[in-house]
Amino acid sequence: MLTVEQLREAMGRLPRVELAVLPTPVHECPNLSRELGISLAVKRDDLTGLAFGGNKTRKFEFVFGDALQKGADVIVAGFGSQSNFARQAAAACARLGLKCYLVNRYDDRARKVGIQGNYLLDFILGARVWLVPPEQLADARRKLAEELRALGHRPYILNDTEAVLGAVAYAGCVAELTEQLAEPPQYLVLASGSGTQAGVLLGVKALGLPTRVIGFRPSRVPDATVKEQIAAIATEAAALMGLKIRVQPEEVENSEDYVGEAYGIVTPACLDAIELLARTEGILLDPVYSGKAFSGLVDYVRRGIIPTGSRVVFIHTGGQPAIFAYASEFIEHGGYRMQVVEDIRRGILSPVPAPGD
Repeated sequence: MLTVEQLREAMGRLPRVELAVLPTPVHECPNLSRELGISLAVKRDDLTGLAFGGNKTRKFEFVFGDALQKGADVIVAGFGSQSNFARQAAAACARLGLKCYLVNRYDDRARKVGIQGNYLLDFILGARVWLVPPEQLADARRKLAEELRALGHRPYILNDTEAVLGAVAYAGCVAELTEQLAEPPQYLVLASGSGTQAGVLLGVKALGLPTRVIGFRPSRVPDATVKEQIAAIATEAAALMGLKIRVQPEEVENSEDYVGEAYGIVTPACLDAIELLARTEGILLDPVYSGKAFSGLVDYVRRGIIPTGSRVVFIHTGGQPAIFAYASEFIEHGGYRMQVVEDIRRGILSPVPAPGD
């Protein structure tokens, strides 16, 4: 068992750059706590401060530290067309004076909404962006890196190191949270497919906290595969810091039950969860990651998996710019309509039908 200071000392062995506004705040949620019957707080890692923030900014302090130590002068990265990863990578490059090259998926969202949300921000932040078929994504990143080397550049592919170095960062997030709370929560809940939860688990284990970590992943991957990946990433991150800590697959709790049809396709429960937190606490979630995870949290509470009265902290990993690429889904689900009053002499409320009409 380590102290917070010892864990930070271990993290300090790795190269790091300053990108995030830390510590991120913890916001208590009294209104929603009363409604759900738990003591709920949100760790606001959507407020890390770099181009709308998000969990990648905390991770990129270590990833870009590694890139600069290795002499990189250009960055290659990419995921989906609405990637929070890509948007924060572009912002970090702008901050550090590096060129950013993004090879993202030409996916259904890009075909549906075009340049909007995170994709729009990529351009505003100065990245060069290409869209390629999903099955060609990894090969395209490598091909681009080869072309850049041929031109005399020193490219660094962010996707190759983000998971493990990101886990180091999220062990630090747990240390930060420990100092912000009077006592450890019974539950830490978050959206994560691998690296973020690996870091949270590592931090909880390193500090000996009596906290259950529950992750909700955004895509369909076999349980055994996810648990093995998260455990392996956490263990590798510990080794990087010189810690003799191993996380076993059976220690990992990560569910795909709230994915819905597929990654990036919203569910009614996700949209309900986003509205619920927004209308009770004024906090916005995103429709791909945190919204689905929060719908899982709400369902776990209502089903008694998280018992009444529990102390729960939800780690908000960001992603809100994607809301604007999903406007049609929000409008249809919520029944949002423009109400235009052309002549206020008739009254503002008078056009509203009486109950039963």
